[in-house]
Amino acid sequence: MKAPSRPAIASKMEYAANKISALNMSMRIKLFLLLTVLVLTMILGVIAVLLATGKFTAGLLESETLLTKELNHVHQNMSKNLGQLSAQAVEFSKSLTRSIEHELGNLSITPAELAAHPEHLERITDSQFDNAYFYLLTSKCSGAFFILDATINPLLDFAENSKAGLYIKNMEPNIISSSSPTIVTLRGYPSSSRERGFALHTQWKMEFDVSDAPYYHVPIQAALENRGKQLSQLYYWAPAFFLPGTSEEVILISVPLVDSNGDVFGVCGFELSSMLFKLSYMPDTSIFKRIFCTLSPYHGNFLNMSNSLFAGGYSARAYSSGSPRLELADTSGGLWVYEQQADKYYLGKHKEIRLYPDDSVFAADKWATAVLVPREDMVNHITRLNFTLYFGLVMLVIAGMAVSYALSRKFIQPISEGIDAIKSDDLQSVPKTRITEIDDLIAYLMSRRKELAKNGGLQDSSIAMLDEFLENVNKLSPAERNVFNLYAKGLSAKEIADTLYLSINTIKTHSKRIYAKLNVTSREELILYVNMLKELGKDINYL
Repeated sequence: MKAPSRPAIASKMEYAANKISALNMSMRIKLFLLLTVLVLTMILGVIAVLLATGKFTAGLLESETLLTKELNHVHQNMSKNLGQLSAQAVEFSKSLTRSIEHELGNLSITPAELAAHPEHLERITDSQFDNAYFYLLTSKCSGAFFILDATINPLLDFAENSKAGLYIKNMEPNIISSSSPTIVTLRGYPSSSRERGFALHTQWKMEFDVSDAPYYHVPIQAALENRGKQLSQLYYWAPAFFLPGTSEEVILISVPLVDSNGDVFGVCGFELSSMLFKLSYMPDTSIFKRIFCTLSPYHGNFLNMSNSLFAGGYSARAYSSGSPRLELADTSGGLWVYEQQADKYYLGKHKEIRLYPDDSVFAADKWATAVLVPREDMVNHITRLNFTLYFGLVMLVIAGMAVSYALSRKFIQPISEGIDAIKSDDLQSVPKTRITEIDDLIAYLMSRRKELAKNGGLQDSSIAMLDEFLENVNKLSPAERNVFNLYAKGLSAKEIADTLYLSINTIKTHSKRIYAKLNVTSREELILYVNMLKELGKDINYL
């Protein structure tokens, strides 16, 4: 029998290369999957830690921290500023009382008798203009006023509710730049304003209409009913309202004017406008664009929005024109839920603010400052944060898989190169692969080839294998030989079953016996031997 030709040996090597290639891909996939599982396990561990530490609810905790910080900041500043304004209002009352008593003393009348001498009202009012202007400039307020219990014309039908006095306003109460304020007169004698170069307000009137003016009646009534009380116990913060005839919303603090005889002859005080409130207490809008704070009358379980001042991008009153009550519904974590209507909710915090001392006549009147955010804004913010976190985790998984793929490929590449080296004809010239197992295998193959060369060479060994194969073919039974011949033609087991009209299980039984007798392990190896015989010019079908 002739020795196998070089094409036969090349065919066998090609088959071996295909097998090795399949093994190489399998190893790479297995390593890739192993590294991927490792990455996923680590990421699951990270997720478990995030869950345990509450990072998935970090948006809510962060929001609670932000609102608490804003509330504490606003509450601290507001308590300080309004406390100072209360003390200055008391001093304003004392200063006005002394000055008015002095002016009227020169006229030999008392403040209580001023209502009977309307001819002196312009003089008295003008004499106190500079005093009011001084307190307007030195106090953190947007207006200063005093109202005397007297009118220029007592004979008019509405004289009982018309009161003389002065009300001057700072139209640009910017607490940062107040070097040249724009002062206008809302109530008072126009001659006093013109002499000082001040314009009249577009809604100017000579006297005050006190028909619906709690800032006038309430402190006067309190002073009449509590004679002997200190002015610090009698001042009154009137809830927010719109100045008559204007669109200007204000909160007024008013103090009764009480002369040395204990007689009440009017009130004085300061204005805190909505504009000044916004300038002074604007919350941080870097995270929540619609966050706002409010100063509101507080009734235990609700805030009165209709008598509140707001600072922020918008007010709750503009957000919903429904109920003026902001009910304290329940808590959401560390935040309160405030319900304005059935579908209007806010999340935030509030804190009671002390506008009166404990011994004040109005100590029972509660006020609170609150920092609030529409609930949908809070939900959107937390959703965005969680989405960012989830997206980061997904990107981490993708990056882990990419690294796993790169590492598996880098690890398998030298193995593939080592196997390619093993397939080469000249193992002597193969460089070291730096993989101990591959280098040991190459050394073994080199020694094996040398041993085969001593026993007749590689070709003699190949001829011996083919001879053995041919001898074993002759040992097949007729039924097995029929199946073998069809395998040799390249048919699959199913195709052979259809050709011979046998079941697939019968074909598999024949196949096992054929493999055992021919000393092969698969159909592919059987075909390899058949092809090698064909290369030698032998048709297996004629054996």
